[in-house]
Amino acid sequence: MKEMKEWKVVTDSPLQTQRLAEMIGRILSAGSLITLSGDLGAGKTTFTQGLARGLGIEKRVTSPTFTIMKEYQGRLPLYHIDAYRLENITQDLGFEDYIDGDGVCVIEWAGFIEYVLPDELLNIEFTINDDNSRTLLFQGHGEKYEEVISQICTQWE
Repeated sequence: MKEMKEWKVVTDSPLQTQRLAEMIGRILSAGSLITLSGDLGAGKTTFTQGLARGLGIEKRVTSPTFTIMKEYQGRLPLYHIDAYRLENITQDLGFEDYIDGDGVCVIEWAGFIEYVLPDELLNIEFTINDDNSRTLLFQGHGEKYEEVISQICTQWE
């Protein structure tokens, strides 16, 4: 895997997590891939809701846990995949079409389908802190995602 750029930020509320994600949604381009990892309730879907707003999506975003994937239309399409139920599945599920597609692909629990992921992506690890805040660790794999991190850390601070 290529070099990686990291950035860590603490958000104090779901609203702050959504505001950060909304800012990111405004700068993403077609073909962007974001993977989200962290415990249940850590804020992955909350983040995706803010990202959707940044993409101009007005429809309410909910977790695709039982449907595996939901698609939303905005400035760019948003493909929201929850791979939690896909552990130990090795068949071709057609996700490559969305990962390399014309929109933004967000995958929760991406570790369960690592075999379909490209080397270049933006991974965000969510950690719940003792005070109920969240630490988000951004890891940009590839030049495109290193640039996204540079832009957001400059705009956020």
